[in-house]
Amino acid sequence: MPTAVSYLGMGIMGASMAVNMAKAGIPIKVWNRSKGREGTARAVESGARETDTIASAVEDTQLIFLCLTDESDLEDILFRQDGVAQSATAGSIIIDMSTTGPDCAKKMASELEKRNLRFVDAPVSGGDVGARNGTLTIMAGGEKDSFDKCLPVFQKIGKNIHYCGPVGSGQSVKLCNQILCAVNMIAVCESLSLAEALSIDPSLMIEVCSSGAAGSWALANLGPRIIANNLEPGFMIKDMKKDLRLVKEALSGSSMHFAGTELADGKFDEAISLLPGGQFKGTQAMIAAYRALAANDKLK
Repeated sequence: MPTAVSYLGMGIMGASMAVNMAKAGIPIKVWNRSKGREGTARAVESGARETDTIASAVEDTQLIFLCLTDESDLEDILFRQDGVAQSATAGSIIIDMSTTGPDCAKKMASELEKRNLRFVDAPVSGGDVGARNGTLTIMAGGEKDSFDKCLPVFQKIGKNIHYCGPVGSGQSVKLCNQILCAVNMIAVCESLSLAEALSIDPSLMIEVCSSGAAGSWALANLGPRIIANNLEPGFMIKDMKKDLRLVKEALSGSSMHFAGTELADGKFDEAISLLPGGQFKGTQAMIAAYRALAANDKLK
């Protein structure tokens, strides 16, 4: 186990991962661009030490974890004047747990290598529930030796940990994962809508269907939130939209047409247009698009 680690980015996912690292007894320093975040407070309560600067967060650490929103945030935190690349100890491993796409991972790894720093792309799946419970699926790309050094920490925050290959491989698998999540949300919303239309208790439908071939994480975890009209985010629509954009960029120049992905993207757009602050709602807020259709049908 490393003597100390750093975690930069105390959002919904990053804060919970930092909490689990601290609870596992790993000495951890945390930093967040915005001060006073609830996630930072949770990490500190669990034993992490908050720092005021990136430099103080990453000094004397072997592993530097980041969980940010997109490529521009990652590039800023890594390469700004007071950023990670300037402040980290030579030989440190930077682990990006965001979803930024394979091209970004390869670019970051190349730039960091010039500064004698190593890079692992390690996006995750499992939502806020998995982050809190330490049961995330982790998809890692990079040098195998770097992955092996990260593994003891990964095991404190994840249940299913996979080495996917060279740099960018973790991000590539994550984009496949996001297609499954986005298209599966269509199925969850449509099955709930059908249950209601046929006067079937939607909770009963979830209980029955979750135990069979149609079962999924989204049905079991987000289905009940939809029934309770809880559209608050474990994973925001705006972030899913960003991930679907990365899928489209990965397909640039290809003749493949992913109709399901495009349909899901459009349904998320509908939800955004129907809900105040829709882009900041959870992906289960796609249900708003189907509720609007049901309401229109009743008016006819």
